[in-house]
Amino acid sequence: MKSIQEPARTIPVVEEFDVLVCGGGPAGVAAALAAARMGVKTGLIEMNGCLGGVWTAGALSNIIDCQNKPGIMQDILTGLEKRGARTFQENGTPTRVYDVEVMKSLLDDMCVQADVRIHLHTRIANAIKDENNRLSLAIIESKSGREAISAKIFIDCTGDGDVAAFAGCGFDMGHPGTGKTQPMSLMAIITGVTASEIRPFYREAGSGVWAEPKDRLRVEMERGGYSPSYSKPTFFRVRDDLFALMANHEYDVKGTNARDVTAATIRARRELHNLIDGLRSLGGVWKDIRIVATGEQIGVREGRRIHGRYTVSTEDLRMGARHEDAVCRVNFGIDVHSTEPDKQKGIEKAAFKSRPYDIPLRALIARDVDGLMMAGRCISGDFLAHSSYRVTGNAVALGEAAGKVASKAAETDRLPHEIPWDEGNTK
Repeated sequence: MKSIQEPARTIPVVEEFDVLVCGGGPAGVAAALAAARMGVKTGLIEMNGCLGGVWTAGALSNIIDCQNKPGIMQDILTGLEKRGARTFQENGTPTRVYDVEVMKSLLDDMCVQADVRIHLHTRIANAIKDENNRLSLAIIESKSGREAISAKIFIDCTGDGDVAAFAGCGFDMGHPGTGKTQPMSLMAIITGVTASEIRPFYREAGSGVWAEPKDRLRVEMERGGYSPSYSKPTFFRVRDDLFALMANHEYDVKGTNARDVTAATIRARRELHNLIDGLRSLGGVWKDIRIVATGEQIGVREGRRIHGRYTVSTEDLRMGARHEDAVCRVNFGIDVHSTEPDKQKGIEKAAFKSRPYDIPLRALIARDVDGLMMAGRCISGDFLAHSSYRVTGNAVALGEAAGKVASKAAETDRLPHEIPWDEGNTK
């Protein structure tokens, strides 16, 4: 491979923070809000043009495992409800589904009101440690060029653990036997159908039997000429004339490889348009169905799992582990999307049913570098545990905990592993 030697250059340190959160998805927004609300100077770096990550740029439209999460998760749900952006069943019970565009605006407003310093359209390019193995600088790149930001404490909420990897942290990735990661999925927002007309083909998120509507939808798609790469295609009702669709699996690709992500996104977008065009060709209730938008960001289920001071394990799920420093109770079960499409294209059957379990603060604290925490799907855990805790309701709880502990560490000039959770969880 050819290479060049880039000339050395001086990089300006443009800002200094008490806490710098890298990645503005569900975990990152929660981390930044928690830290800022504790009164420390907080920065938030996000590569997309909006906050929310997979919630917004990814058009996910469905928040899993959020019902038992207090604090910031409930603030977000309440904010969506006040803005008329949360879906309710006919009996008045709220679902987990929300309007993507309103979510963008809500997260903007919450972070601005908390005095979070937001950097959109900005990517983490490197991480620099000092002579004591403490993370001291994040290198960012944007239209403004290559710049540096210093902070007392850093929180990696990039999903793929980019900051930790740049800093030299150890990590695991993929299935321990094959190295394969769970498939990616691209979401689409759909219009041109109404809830009453397509009721047999969807269920309300969080209610009822889910298999039959998905199977009926797959049969309709196949009748239209295309079989979805995910065998359980799913509509989520956002409004009576607006739906989100999850029907795509992109197999054997790595979220940390830009070429893989690019190719997967192009394939996925083509598939979604083929599926919807096929449905429209059937006429009847499908005659006006259209794609409003596909996600700017494909949904990456699995990237690096950064080594922490505790590793959430399969045994934790089996036993329903409890911890004194628990920061999140996970209720969502084992959810491995098939890594072997030749065998199946749905959810792999789990060997056992997990019990609700705790994630301890230690799993959010980097083992190999000081001054660094993680929140979201890049925390320390094994393959099977990750398939359970990776969903966004848990990401918010993990981000909130990381933000609180990081702010306490910054205020008292200590490191995160020196902050007991009962102290970090107080103002």
